[in-house]
Formats: sequence, structure tokens, C-alpha cells
Amino acid sequence: MKLFIFGMGYSALHFARTRKNNYARISCTARSTDKRDALRAQGFDAHCFGSERIDDTLAGALFEADRVLVSIPPVPEGDPALAAFAANLRASPNLKSVVYLSTIGVYGDHGGAWIDERTPPRPSNPRSLWRLAAEEGWRALGRDPGLPVHVLRLAGIYGPGQNALVNLRAGTAKRIVKAGQVFNRIHVEDIARTIEAAFAYEGAGDVWNVADDEPAPPQDVVTYAARLLGVAPPPEIDFETAQLSPMARSFYAECKRVTNAAIKEKLSVQLAYPTYREAFADMLKD
Repeated sequence: MKLFIFGMGYSALHFARTRKNNYARISCTARSTDKRDALRAQGFDAHCFGSERIDDTLAGALFEADRVLVSIPPVPEGDPALAAFAANLRASPNLKSVVYLSTIGVYGDHGGAWIDERTPPRPSNPRSLWRLAAEEGWRALGRDPGLPVHVLRLAGIYGPGQNALVNLRAGTAKRIVKAGQVFNRIHVEDIARTIEAAFAYEGAGDVWNVADDEPAPPQDVVTYAARLLGVAPPPEIDFETAQLSPMARSFYAECKRVTNAAIKEKLSVQLAYPTYREAFADMLKD
């Protein structure tokens, strides 16, 4: 099998590095020549794809792919990969499946209630509106030829190098408290497991929520991480008086509990890290 990845961000790069032996070739895109060359040095068939440059070799690698993973954020004008390569994808003789990485942000705010894939999206900020439009574009691409296109709506991503333990060690962790607020999380390895399961799924493409078992208040996660490190947690900060960027504050405007039952029951995903506790205990060893 040959895999093509649009965008080698944190989640996609983890998938590529940990599943590289499953593919005869992994091709990918990078926005700069420096990033492209760094990915090539790691053994990936990397190609520039950005506003300033698109490598001539990109279309040929995409044409040969059996699987496509899309991890490029949309822009107001739409999904860049879809806009540039929809015709190539429709014409591909080898393509068997597409996985698009989206976000649970498309659901908007639900006041802390439990939601699942049947819950209608109602995005409340521009970024989530762009995501929903991109989802619809990719799913439409697969309808006419009957190509399975799976949309994975990801919870808050964490993992090695990107977690509360790292933030505490760096002195940047904060315990912001907003009454009733919970966030959903997912470890990067469990994203990889779900991507793998979606590619292997023999049914039609669908939408899947990718989250762990326990939506939790953010301050509790920081407190637990501090306990593991044997340090005092940072002081609690009331959300109303916290100095946050507009983007960070927008995350607190939404509260929901996302069930992961579908990926377990239909995709047979077994989470490596059902909650942040198991994940932090493991990452503490690194």
C-alpha cells in the first residue's frame, strides 16, 4: 500500500512514524522547502504544497496512493487540498479510502450534555464553520464514485511533547477554573489507532468522534500532572479574570461531553489511553 498525507502536523506525523512499516511508501506535503527536506531526511517522500510553491512531483505521488490522510486546516476560501486536487483524486485508479481529520468544535456548545455523531453540528466560531464546510466537501468528493471518506472529529489533542507535564516543567501551566467546564481529550496514539481502523473499515465512509472515556475539568488535569511530578500545582485562576488570547477564550465558550462509543463498537478501536491518567503515567517515564 502507498499512503499520501496532506499536512505533516503533530497527529499525522505520529501516524506516519509509527505505521511506516505498513506502507511501501509514505508521501506527504510540507509548506516550505526546509520542512520538505527535513521530512525527506526522515525517509518520507515529501513535496512542497503551499501558497508560494507546489512541487511538480506532487500530483504523480498522489495518483499512485491507495490511502489519503488529510491533515491540513481549512481557510476561509475552503480546503486547500480539495480545491487543488479534487480532479486528481476522482481520477485516481488506486485510491481506496480517504480519512479527513476534523474537530469536535463543529458541534458548538451543548452546555455540558453528552453528544454523539447523530448530534447536528452547530459551529459557533469561524474556524469551526470552515471545518464543517471542509468536511462536507470531502464527503461530497466520495459520493459519486463510492469512495469511502471518513471524517474523524478529534477532541483536544495531547501526547509526547505536548501535554500538561511538559507545561508544568516549562512553568507555563495554568489552572483556569470555570464552573461546570469540561474538555474532551484524545492521545495522539489513539488518533493513530482510529485512522488505522478507518482505513481498514469495509463499510461506507462515515463521521466518527475521537475522544477518550472521560471529559474532565482542565484544572483537574493540571493538578493530577503536578501530583505525578511531585510539585505544587499553579494557583487557580478564575476564568472571568484570566488573561487569555481570544482563541483560548473561545474554547471555554463551548462545553460538551463527547461519547466515543461508535469508534469502539463499529471500528473496534481499543484505546491505548482511556483517560489522561494512564497517559500521564506512561509519559512520566519519558
